[in-house]
Amino acid sequence: QVQLVESGGGLVQAGGSLRLSCAASGRTFSIYRMGWFRQVPGKERQFVARISWSDGSTYDADSVKGRFTISRDNAKNMVYLQMNMLKPEDTAVYYCAADTVVTGIGTYAYWGQGTQVTVSS
Repeated sequence: QVQLVESGGGLVQAGGSLRLSCAASGRTFSIYRMGWFRQVPGKERQFVARISWSDGSTYDADSVKGRFTISRDNAKNMVYLQMNMLKPEDTAVYYCAADTVVTGIGTYAYWGQGTQVTVSS
């Protein structure tokens, strides 16, 4: 199994920045890629960004392109989400998730507990 713990959420004014961190532990050798998702109560979970664990290639949702950057530090088993130019519509609980070769690529079988990001206008 893989355990994930997010941190770094908080309250920020529109236009500000936050950096979220996700610490992975356990069977990290099985990780294929890591993703960030977000969810607002009453709405479906939304994909934000993902990063390949091996080569670091990334893919971002259109809604965050040019504002958010996902990165990783394999040596520390950490994934980050740098969020700049935040907007009130970015307010959500942010989750990191792990996609592993064992549980099936694309399934994101492992999830953290989430961290709240609130952007005030």
